[in-house]
Amino acid sequence: MNIVLIIKDFAIGKKFDKSGMPNQSGGEKHGLNHAKELIRLGHHVTIMTKKKYWFTKVRELYDGCIDLVRLHGLIRWFEIFLRLLTTHRKADTFYIIGRPKFSVWAILYAKLTGKPVTLALTGKAEVFSNKQSFREKLFASCDNYIATTHEIKESFIKDAHINPDKISVIPHGIDIKKYPFVSYEDRCIAKQQAGLDSVIPNLLFCARVAPNKGILIALAVWKQIYEHYPDSKFYIVGGGDNTLLDEARRVSEQCNNSIIVVGEVDDVTPYHRLSDVYIFPSEHEGLPTSLLEAMSSGLATVCSDIGGNNDLIFDDVTGYRVPVKDVNAYVEKVYKLFDNIDLREKIGKCSSKYVEKHCSYDVVSKEMEITVTNQRTEPIDMLSEKPFISNVK
Repeated sequence: MNIVLIIKDFAIGKKFDKSGMPNQSGGEKHGLNHAKELIRLGHHVTIMTKKKYWFTKVRELYDGCIDLVRLHGLIRWFEIFLRLLTTHRKADTFYIIGRPKFSVWAILYAKLTGKPVTLALTGKAEVFSNKQSFREKLFASCDNYIATTHEIKESFIKDAHINPDKISVIPHGIDIKKYPFVSYEDRCIAKQQAGLDSVIPNLLFCARVAPNKGILIALAVWKQIYEHYPDSKFYIVGGGDNTLLDEARRVSEQCNNSIIVVGEVDDVTPYHRLSDVYIFPSEHEGLPTSLLEAMSSGLATVCSDIGGNNDLIFDDVTGYRVPVKDVNAYVEKVYKLFDNIDLREKIGKCSSKYVEKHCSYDVVSKEMEITVTNQRTEPIDMLSEKPFISNVK
């Protein structure tokens, strides 16, 4: 089947912006991974996106397998229609991630030609009302909807008045083979190889270093953790705002250089192996990929009580949720996990099993394919089952 995947930004041509923030968003990563999964399942995928810089190609074979089309500025609406009438007239179905404005012209084209459209939203902020504008009414007229969290599903129903029978809860998924479970023994070996004390627990922050990801909260938490665990390390992995990265280095100097500011890396798994607890104090989230990766690796998590975190983290089972910006609550839960090796191991195993069962590409991609190709006869909720430590062996 010929699938046209539409997304606002994709392979825009610059890795970082002027502030040091990575340009590749979570949505772009999902678009790339979903395209590859659909290709793996036997489909042809074209990605249509915005052309942001003059030096990027209008059309290219991206990553050796994806037909990538970049649409020009003010004529984007016309160009997408023209493409669908000419070079991409054999499109069978449309898969929209997020709400790029120009995608409504694909929805309109699909309605005129009888082609199905699936709209997937990855954050509550993307949800819309079906009464405000022509564009939003078109978004509310799609054949299928994918919500990556229950919060998004509820907003689909309440705000956009979408029929619940059209909405499936399907996480965007990860490749768990890239983030295998790391046992306590293997963590000890990794620490020894890195010249660290094998039994002293370490903390990990792995996300964009940005204000809304809670990096300042994480630093405030570490100041208290360091007082009781002066030999522990705090790894900050991820690119981001240079001012905030400098602040992390300043706090590290105050704490005897115990904070390791790693920056942007292609492979985060070495830091999963060196760490014992994952802290994720973000202020708003869809279904965070970095959290799924940490859970798959067997890290116990302390995170903010928001959004998609609530679909993944259950107190005393896969970690702990605490009120947003409550530094003392974070400290209390990190202490609890640092002090109890058995609890960390049980929670880590349960987290890894939960991701394997509900968020692995092995299970997610087929359900996504069924929805996108309009074969679903009833909605599915892949995050309805709650994990229990007693089920983990």
